[in-house]
Amino acid sequence: QVRLVESGGGSAQAGGSLRLSCVVSGRTLSDYVMGWFRQAPGKEREFVAGDAPGGRKTLYADSVKGRFTISRDNVKNTVYLEMDTLKPEDTAVYYCAARSPIYIRIALESSEYESWGQGTQVTVSS
Repeated sequence: QVRLVESGGGSAQAGGSLRLSCVVSGRTLSDYVMGWFRQAPGKEREFVAGDAPGGRKTLYADSVKGRFTISRDNVKNTVYLEMDTLKPEDTAVYYCAARSPIYIRIALESSEYESWGQGTQVTVSS
């Protein structure tokens, strides 16, 4: 079973930036489709960004397109989410997730991901 540990959350002003990291252990990162999700209070968990291994594809939610960038470092076994031009509506707990290694496509539904990190809080003030 793969283990995911997020870090890098915190507080930022609107217009600012934060970078989240997700360290993967137990398996090789290059085996996995990785996703970032977020969940705001009282709302469902939603897809933010996804990355397929081998540079095949990245995918973003419309709400973050052009502001957030997902990337991976297979040597460090780490996935990143660079968040720029932050908005108060980006406030949420952010989760890193991995699909089963049998899949090569990015999925938008959280139920398609089998491994999850503990989450990291991001708070953006206006």
